[in-house]
This record gives sequence, C-alpha cells and structure tokens, in this order.
Amino acid sequence: MSKHNNRSLRETIQFYLIDCQTLPGKIIDISILFINLLVCAFFVIETYNISAASRELLWTLEVIMVFFFIVEYLARLYGARNRLKHVFNIYSIIDLIAIIPTISLMLLPATSLNLGFVKVLRVLRVFRVFRFLRFTANPDFFFGKITWHLLRVVRLLITLLMIFFISSGLFWSVESAINSGVQNFGDAFYFTVVALTTVGFGDIIPLSVAGKWVTVLMILSGIVFIPWQASQIVREWGRMSDKNQITCSNCGLKFHDKDASHCKSCGHVIYQEYAGS
Repeated sequence: MSKHNNRSLRETIQFYLIDCQTLPGKIIDISILFINLLVCAFFVIETYNISAASRELLWTLEVIMVFFFIVEYLARLYGARNRLKHVFNIYSIIDLIAIIPTISLMLLPATSLNLGFVKVLRVLRVFRVFRFLRFTANPDFFFGKITWHLLRVVRLLITLLMIFFISSGLFWSVESAINSGVQNFGDAFYFTVVALTTVGFGDIIPLSVAGKWVTVLMILSGIVFIPWQASQIVREWGRMSDKNQITCSNCGLKFHDKDASHCKSCGHVIYQEYAGS
C-alpha cells in the first residue's frame, strides 16, 4: 500500500493545504489566491457609484467567498497538528479577520446595529489583503520555482501593495462622507501615493481628525516597513554573490561558500569544479 493511501483524512487535508507540487495542491493554492483577489476587488468596486442591484450582487458574491474562507479556516484547523497553536497563529488570526465582518453583518439583526458599528465592520474588510502574506511565507506556493532571495523581492512588492491598499481603504472610509475630493477608492489611492511619495500636491487634504491620523500612520508605515525590507533584500543579494549555488545531495542546502568542500549544514562532501591553470 502506498504512503498516500496510508494517510488519515486529517493528514490528507493538511497535506493538500500546504502542498504545491501535486495537481490538487496547485488547484487549491490558485483558487485561494483568486478568491482573495475577488474580495479585494469587491471592496474597491463598492466605493464607486453603482446601482442598488449591483451592490446586492456584490454582497451575495461576498457571502459566497466568505463561505469558502470559513471552509478553508475549518479545514486548516482540523488538519493542524497542534490546534491550539494554530488558533493563535498570525495567519489564522488574519483568516478570522477576513471572516468576522461579513458573518457579523449576516447574523446580527439589522435593528441592533448602529451606523457606526456597521461602518467599522465594513472597514475591517480592507484588512483581508493581509491574507496574501500566507503566500509569501515560503517559496513553495510558487511551485518551487522561486528562490528565497527572489521571494524577498516579492514580499517587498506585496508589502508595498498592502500599505497602499489598506491606507487607501481606511482613508476613503473616514473621509468620503465629508471630503468632496475623496469620492471613491481611486481618489483615496491617488492621495495615498502622493502622501507616501511625499510629493504633496495639496489638491486633496484630510479634513477629519481620523483622516489626519490615517495619513500619519500611512506615512510612518511606509518609512518603517519599506526600507527595512529593502535592506533585507540587499543583504540577501550580497550573501548570494559570495556563494556558489551547489545543492547538497544529502540535505538539499543550495548555497555554499566558494571554497567549501563539505556541506556546512550536514558535513556531506560536495564537489566543485575549478578551472585549471
């Protein structure tokens, strides 16, 4: 009997949720990525002037997408080796943040929700973009076709996009009701780019106290996170330039010092070719 047939249901679920090489694993990964893109797109579309029928359709689609989030969350919880540890894992917390707003709006009676609370729940949806962090936890999601130092570049780009997306979403949420210059997500995104790049045209300015604080936080996040990740990339490329890419046949370590004759991880003999005189 094959090793695959010996797996329990729990082990099988865990395997395919982290697998990226088999066809089912690839389909699951691509599907999760696609659903994440959709829910972020729904948030953006809703900020524009669309018909009531379109809003109702988007709400229905959002409920369907969140249903898949719930199934994914429960599957990961069921398949986890340590379920208590899994619950407090940062990715699991992000998954819950993606689920709670929609579920709350569905289950709580409309009469018990004041306008401010509903607005907070809807604003929380912008943080669903954090789910993309799961895909950069290791290079396996890219089907093993990406190196660690290239993955760091991808993380930087995703971090940039998340900062812009969250900042734009929050700025639109607090300013759209009182600021004629911020009518939709596009206006808020334009302001975010101008603010983070310190260009400061002045055609859009925050009018509310909350808008001013969002602006301060978005600038601080850009100052803190972007240079830090950029420095990580530079250091990683520097380390890679001092090493040869030779994979150890015993432990799989890919990079070794240029004058190394043995793997520094497991001590296995590695072979390198040198040009003769």
